[in-house]
Amino acid sequence: MQREEALELLQANLKSENLLKHCYASEAVMRRLAREKGENEDLWGLTGLLHDLDLEITGDDMSVHADTAARMLEERGEPAEMVDAVRMHNAEGLGLGERTTVLQHALASSETVTGLIVAAALVRPDKQLAGVKVSSLRKRMKEKAFARGARREVIIECEQAGFELDEFLALALEAMQGISDDLGL
Repeated sequence: MQREEALELLQANLKSENLLKHCYASEAVMRRLAREKGENEDLWGLTGLLHDLDLEITGDDMSVHADTAARMLEERGEPAEMVDAVRMHNAEGLGLGERTTVLQHALASSETVTGLIVAAALVRPDKQLAGVKVSSLRKRMKEKAFARGARREVIIECEQAGFELDEFLALALEAMQGISDDLGL
């Protein structure tokens, strides 16, 4: 699938501007990680872009979220590793056990860290990503009440994808700063 086709699929299934921005941010982070690791940037990027494809269909029902998206991608003939990573990013909700592949860990940690980074930008006076620093993200990671939805244990899965935490935070922040206009931050 080409990116334009993926965007059409995403936008046909998601109307929420915030959800779309989350998907764009996840794509940017995944593309940056793929470049860093010498992985297939298109595969990783599209996996990030489409991971929440079903969220407006499934709503808050985590017992079907991601499985529905994975089935949609499977029906389109998308690569098994993409389908699997999309499904496994909600492994806890689906009762699937632990993530095992680099792509699964990269997606789970990437899509989760976007929430932490957005929250860090939104508490700044200028509400911009440009001023966010890795040191502030590291500090915010320790604050349990800050960006509660950004589960720290999932972000730390970046290590199972081959990234030290500070390196991962820097790459994710850089990726999101690169599309700050698209994110409105």
